[in-house]
Amino acid sequence: MTATTIDHRELYRLPWSLPDNAIAWLEATKKCNLACLGCYRENDPRSHKTLAEIRSDLDVFQRYRTVDGVSIAGGDPLVHPEIVKIVEAVAERGLKPILNTNGLALTESLLRDLASAGVAGFTFHVDSKQGRPRWKNKNEIELCELRQQLAEMVASVGGIGCSFNATVYEDTIQYVPDVLQWAQRNIDIVNTIVFIAFRAGTIDGDFDHMVHGKPVDFGVLPYATEDLTPHELQSTDIVTEIRKRMPEFAPAAYLNGTDKPDTFKWLMTGYLGTKERVYGYVGPRSIELAQVYHHLTTGRYLAYTSPEMLTRGRPMLMLAPLDKRLRPIAGRYLSAVAQRPSRLREKLRFQTAMIIQAPDVSPEGHHNMCDGCPDMTVWNGQLVWSCRIEEVERFGDWVEMVPRAG
Repeated sequence: MTATTIDHRELYRLPWSLPDNAIAWLEATKKCNLACLGCYRENDPRSHKTLAEIRSDLDVFQRYRTVDGVSIAGGDPLVHPEIVKIVEAVAERGLKPILNTNGLALTESLLRDLASAGVAGFTFHVDSKQGRPRWKNKNEIELCELRQQLAEMVASVGGIGCSFNATVYEDTIQYVPDVLQWAQRNIDIVNTIVFIAFRAGTIDGDFDHMVHGKPVDFGVLPYATEDLTPHELQSTDIVTEIRKRMPEFAPAAYLNGTDKPDTFKWLMTGYLGTKERVYGYVGPRSIELAQVYHHLTTGRYLAYTSPEMLTRGRPMLMLAPLDKRLRPIAGRYLSAVAQRPSRLREKLRFQTAMIIQAPDVSPEGHHNMCDGCPDMTVWNGQLVWSCRIEEVERFGDWVEMVPRAG
């Protein structure tokens, strides 16, 4: 199958920018209870931020960035001894606390405490390169059993969003359609599924690594590797793999790269369906209307829609005059209802699939970052890229890659 070609001009460019964005990325700790391949953060058991530091970071976000949801990350935030109070601190400001976690430390008791504190959702990172206890050497299909357990645990409390992400490697991309189909079959308890193309910082002889014109030891960074195997998976490669199984799969919105405006750093796909079937993929106008309407009514771009809102798929069909992709969805749904009227008792739900392409480096040494990055975090009172924060922490600024002559 030939590689997918997507014209960015036919999609909705998500309106997120540095000061006006749907999301902020709160680094609560660097401590983690797993060691995942490709992690960009050094595991530091002494790195828990105090509540005062957490509130200071939130002050920075609210000073510089209008956000809807706050991703509480790390490390793994569930190992922070005051994680319930951190969730409360976010919720008290009228923001949505979202926990980005591997889920290993989640118990039913902690889940209920977090629910009482106001947690709005979980994004669980689950993939086969994590070396999880009891799940070692399991492939992505087998790990859907674990995903099912986590999704059902969250659903048992009710009213809390549940999403999953997985890093995609050259040897695991074949399983992406299976994981996506698992999510679609669980559309009633899973809101979003995210696939992240793997990247590593290669230490080779082609570049000098410099900060303010002085060489630095790039090899001390946790994501640096001497493995010269190219890891060049693109977001479009993941779309291609999905379309082998689901030819109609169609992204509707994107974020471009800072160095290459026609690259797809984030690709968003939305679709309507039930546990029984997916009726079709919405178009860019549906995503645009959701973002613009939310911004007009709340002053914020939309992140982490509540599970209750995602059950209102039928009213979305009324947008068919504005979104041409909704018209065949409405036709399929009405035909299915005509064949079996009891389907009217089932909720038509909306689910999203996101594909993320991590930073990549051009032959000239330019970093192609996410333009309008949702995952900006705080360092020394300023907003910085969370995926490269180790650079500023160790060297005081971003590492420049300067091609060596010859």
